[in-house]
Amino acid sequence: MSRHASLRWFSAIIAVFQFMAGGAALAQTLSFTDILKRPPIKSDVRIAYGSDPLQFGDLWLPAGRGPHPVIVLVHGGCWRADLPGVELTHFMADELRNNGFAVWEIEYRRVGHQGGGYPGTFLDVAHGTDFLRTIAGKYDLDLGKVIASGHSAGGHLALWLAARPHLPAGSPINLPSPLPIHRVVGVAAISDLAFYARAGAHACGDDTVARLLDVERRGRADTAAPFRDTSPPELFPIGVKQILIQGVFDGIVPPSMGLRHKTQAAAKGETVEVVTIATAGHFELIAPWTEQWKEVAAVFRRALN
Repeated sequence: MSRHASLRWFSAIIAVFQFMAGGAALAQTLSFTDILKRPPIKSDVRIAYGSDPLQFGDLWLPAGRGPHPVIVLVHGGCWRADLPGVELTHFMADELRNNGFAVWEIEYRRVGHQGGGYPGTFLDVAHGTDFLRTIAGKYDLDLGKVIASGHSAGGHLALWLAARPHLPAGSPINLPSPLPIHRVVGVAAISDLAFYARAGAHACGDDTVARLLDVERRGRADTAAPFRDTSPPELFPIGVKQILIQGVFDGIVPPSMGLRHKTQAAAKGETVEVVTIATAGHFELIAPWTEQWKEVAAVFRRALN
């Protein structure tokens, strides 16, 4: 399927959910194509963290002197190469910069890219995050205040970044000395891969999670094995404060996903906060010109405390 065909297909899925929701459709009027129609903006600097063309980060720097608290921002798009990349969260990154954060917005190889999936996708976001140590001095970044955040599939990867210290020792995606994450703000985060492989197939495709995790190969002897080093609930307790923001009318990652994560965490002795925005769908949460964004921005500001 071509990129343009995939974009049309994904937009059609959103439209179906809006139609089915009836009156709720008025709350979920924004699609990712609406975001991409806006005039593009650029970060302060784009920096490569690896040799592949997709191994780079966009750095957005706030005004004034640092050290600046840092948000590691991971875009969504179902982990798929045929859907938008960092450009989808540029507006979010820019507005977070205006709120006093340095934003390190990571691009990474996805399913459909050469080297994407397992382990490449996970290694990219890990290496990209740890690369902050290399650039912190030059750009006056405060690595004592690092928030991992992401939207949708990027929210899954943000949670995973915080959980990295608990990865199995023999895992191919377990890198030494992961950069400490002090908070996670998941925005419509896909928090449980095993569950989403079933419940989220309508949005991301029937085999997307399986392709991401290389389930056909890794799950031959043990069907649970592919999730043990990739799905955040398998790594509880994470030991990092987690705030999940969910839109009531989100038909791609419904609010029950956040509540499920909270319940799973509580069973392991961990507290997760879920913020539910009553009038939001999936993409309003990353669009700073919407009313719903005000609540999202407030969560980020509070996450520093």
